[in-house]
Amino acid sequence: MMIKHETLLVLDFGSQVTQLIARRVRELGVFAEILPYDAPLELLRSHAPKGIILSGGPSSIYDEGAPRLAPEVLDWCLGGERPVLGICYGMFVMVDGLGGKVRPATEREFGHAMITVDQAKGPMAEIASDGPTQVGHQEPVWMSHGDEVESLPPGFETVAHSRSCAHAAIYSGSKAGSETRATGAASGGMWGVQFHPEVTHTRRGTALLGQFLDLCGFSRDWSMGVFVEEAVARIREQVGDTGTVLCGLSGGVDSSVAAALVERAIGERLHCIFVDNGLLRKAERQQVEAMFAGRLHNPLVVADAGAQFLAQLAGVTDPEVKRKRIGATFIEVFDEHAHALGGADFLVQGTLYPDVIESVSARGPSATIKTHHNVGGLPERMKMGVVEPLRELFKDEVRKLGVHLGLPEAMVWRHPFPGPGLAVRVLGEVTEARCAVLREADAIIIDEVVKAGLYRDLWQVFGVLLPVQSVGVMGDARTYENALAVRAVQSVDAMTADWAHLPYELLGTISNRIINEVRGINRVCYDISSKPPATIEWE
Repeated sequence: MMIKHETLLVLDFGSQVTQLIARRVRELGVFAEILPYDAPLELLRSHAPKGIILSGGPSSIYDEGAPRLAPEVLDWCLGGERPVLGICYGMFVMVDGLGGKVRPATEREFGHAMITVDQAKGPMAEIASDGPTQVGHQEPVWMSHGDEVESLPPGFETVAHSRSCAHAAIYSGSKAGSETRATGAASGGMWGVQFHPEVTHTRRGTALLGQFLDLCGFSRDWSMGVFVEEAVARIREQVGDTGTVLCGLSGGVDSSVAAALVERAIGERLHCIFVDNGLLRKAERQQVEAMFAGRLHNPLVVADAGAQFLAQLAGVTDPEVKRKRIGATFIEVFDEHAHALGGADFLVQGTLYPDVIESVSARGPSATIKTHHNVGGLPERMKMGVVEPLRELFKDEVRKLGVHLGLPEAMVWRHPFPGPGLAVRVLGEVTEARCAVLREADAIIIDEVVKAGLYRDLWQVFGVLLPVQSVGVMGDARTYENALAVRAVQSVDAMTADWAHLPYELLGTISNRIINEVRGINRVCYDISSKPPATIEWE
């Protein structure tokens, strides 16, 4: 019998921080799922949520074509027995749908703001950190809006305001259905906040979300231990008593944790293949082999295919062509070694929850920025089912799961590494010689960042070998050699990223060591671009 979590639904209206809402809720011990605002009512009902959060979004509710809940979904969300929290645009959806009015703000608020408590009830009941909330209490929050509530729906009351926002938080403690909306009577069981409790800039935002979860009656049963129990049962049910599974193991956290979880479920029926594509970091193959030695029922199969990949990249400079050729070659190599093992019934993929969310985002299909390296068409070609044991998790949750499963810290906290490897960090043509130069420089970067105690503070740090040569002087001789860019970013889930403000002393040490120790580089630059508008990888 499968375990079924108590669930909170987040309906996404396109906010850039919708995922953060779900992450915060999960941190509080409640399983949260994100669905687009226009998901059909049958799908919403099938989740049997104990509470609903309406996310923020970039639209104005009064604009033509602005996202709104379908009438039957509005009825179900705002007229049912479960509590609802509207955040920013989500609050406007609530107000507009229940008979209130929204208008352009006379003074927009973006960034830090201070709210004042008018009534210690609803979302403001326990907002203070030093005891019961008192009327007049002031609290720092994060605002991001150009609209405001002009008039409240019947049954609502204002519980907080800011300097330029008369209705910074609203509340209705009663419950009623569609008939009351039609007649203008009290509406029900709902909170609305103009600010964003999910971001860390709202100091007591987590406490506010916790109050809402308590109002919903959640038992807070979401934990890694429970997840493992449920995931193991689900894998066994999917694979059956005799099914065999293949895993393309890269040594990164996603594939490693996925393999460990499947291994726990089916043991020796899992076979892992590591493809050495000749585009790895320094000593990476040896590290992966050592990492998994004795950890798997079946020995790790290593495919030595570097020459094959480099041959496919000869003369290629276009990033998309690189990625596609690498993907096609990976399929060929993996297929060959899978066939040698006798094939399998299923393939493990390290799909994470952000990948799932993006495919049904309220923002709609996005442009292809770059082709992401995965096993792509492999399941169809090899006629295998797909096992995705991590598809409910965010990246930080995968790391927590890895710790829970007993994986080594070096594996769990390893920075993401692109599937095409150094091919998208060697700009221009990829050759063994250019990869060798970048490997040495990249190893120095990682070594110095680790020594400085900053590795765990960064999402990624790496070098990029540029197709640019510049004049330098070493000793009394003129040099004309390569330039290298150092890239370091901080992020939560790679959807957005800020360039990391590494200490000048550290950057100086990195530059000095690379120029002195790596033959072929005479200039080091630091990339200070954030995502967006740049991407994390250069190609």
